[in-house]
Amino acid sequence: MTLQTEFEFTLPQGYVDKEGNLHQQGSMRLATALDEIAPLRDPRVTTNQAYLAIILLARVVTKLGSLADVNTGVIEKLFSADFSYLQDFYRRINENGTAKVSPVRSATITLRWTWVSRGDNKLPPRAIARGGSLYRLLFPLATPGYPGDGAP
Repeated sequence: MTLQTEFEFTLPQGYVDKEGNLHQQGSMRLATALDEIAPLRDPRVTTNQAYLAIILLARVVTKLGSLADVNTGVIEKLFSADFSYLQDFYRRINENGTAKVSPVRSATITLRWTWVSRGDNKLPPRAIARGGSLYRLLFPLATPGYPGDGAP
């Protein structure tokens, strides 16, 4: 059995180089201990901890489209959606050893429709979802007494 150390990805938006070429296909290798430790000595990281992710991704992204080199300058210019995607991809391959997304168990949801009326005007129904963590995930700030608070 061979250990897979490099994984292919497709960026959601893509990197646009100086000539206007779009680069979406790439590959990332598994990180080593040095990949995670070395950037901590970089002055850009000591002044701004958020820069760690940029340096780390520049070290492990081995290919992006037809670019000759993927460096911090390239990672800095990624669209935010692509930067976020690569951070998530990095976590998946280094924690799980696979680029596949783990299946999500679906939550059981119960919907209760209520009509809210103001005078003679009936407003459209409002769904009240009650079903474990999904309700808290969708409405984290709107559920101070959930579960079991009895309020719609």
